Amino acid sequence: MLFAIVFISIWSGFHAYLAWRLIRPMAPHGPWRRVAWYVLLASLVIVPGVFFTRILMQEPALTDKVAWVAYLNMGFILILVPLLVIRDCIAAVVRHARLLSRRHRHRLADPQITDASRRQFLANGANLGIIGLSGVMTGTGYHEARRLAEVLQISIPLAKLPEALDGFRIVQLSDIHLGPTIKGDYLQGIVERCNELRPDLVAITGDLVDGLTSMLQDDVAPLTSLQSRYGTFFVTGNHEYYWDALTWSDLLQTMGIHVLNNSHSIIRHNAARLLLAGATDYSAHRYVPGHASDPELARHRAARTDAAILLAHQPKSAFAGEAAGYDLQLSGHVHGGQFFPWNIMIGMVQPFTTGLHRVNGRMWLYVSAGTGYWGPPNRLGVPAEITEITLTRA
Repeated sequence: MLFAIVFISIWSGFHAYLAWRLIRPMAPHGPWRRVAWYVLLASLVIVPGVFFTRILMQEPALTDKVAWVAYLNMGFILILVPLLVIRDCIAAVVRHARLLSRRHRHRLADPQITDASRRQFLANGANLGIIGLSGVMTGTGYHEARRLAEVLQISIPLAKLPEALDGFRIVQLSDIHLGPTIKGDYLQGIVERCNELRPDLVAITGDLVDGLTSMLQDDVAPLTSLQSRYGTFFVTGNHEYYWDALTWSDLLQTMGIHVLNNSHSIIRHNAARLLLAGATDYSAHRYVPGHASDPELARHRAARTDAAILLAHQPKSAFAGEAAGYDLQLSGHVHGGQFFPWNIMIGMVQPFTTGLHRVNGRMWLYVSAGTGYWGPPNRLGVPAEITEITLTRA
């Protein structure tokens, strides 16, 4: 409910801004203005409507087609609004500069266009140009989002890594978001690409699903085909808790996937021992009592190992992970902002975005940009990734 309230508030604010800066300046009695109001109202209602109908009806065949329309529209709005804000900010700066210039020169006459109809024509032309640009950007982002994620190879040097673990390879999948627009066929392509890499293990760092087990059980089935030397390991993300994380954990374990809910596994590789721990999502305590994220508990009573890796969905867990003595944390959640211009703004609310980071000079943190997408099928400027991580000796 908290997520729904926050989202609907922001979504409503975006539409209020569109009404104020896009529709209100149009000709007061033009036929297109009336159409624009109807379209804006439909846009306001359809996205929250899809959220609630999927929860209440739980009938994918009925809601998925509407979800496609809603999420494409959502992506378009999330590009259009920032472009309008940028335009308005630039216009405000230009107006202020001209006002200062006139005052400096003691000119009282306004050199700007004074003909109301001409101003209206130019304003509408600019608005149509921004709408068209938003459409092109939405289409380009859609093409990138629906393309199967490419393999991104990363080498991470770990201090004191024994020779026996040098070259150990982990394939990380994160934020696939199986749901109304990402189905089992997309996941099957990911699985096939992972299997081609022949990794030592596969780590799924949360937000695998956006739906209940009854809605997505068939779509998640390709995970049983994942092949690696030591198996597939999974930790919960915040979206699992929106859709009954306990039931999903039980189902995944029956599929042969190791679910690490504040627990660990010891991987014996050659003559070395690797600790692979998993913490529940950073926000898990809000949804399931006893599921509070605890990287320290995740390695409790573990025997001495040669390296320690933590799987934790949100990068915010990195501070607790570093304090608990891990050498490396693998995370996702942020999607790299997923598409322009949000990929530029994401750093305002997240301590770490995509890529490799050093935490307090000791622990490495790798944040995946995600293997799928959430909501809008849009990946403009932020491609999805299947991450092949190779451990090397520092």
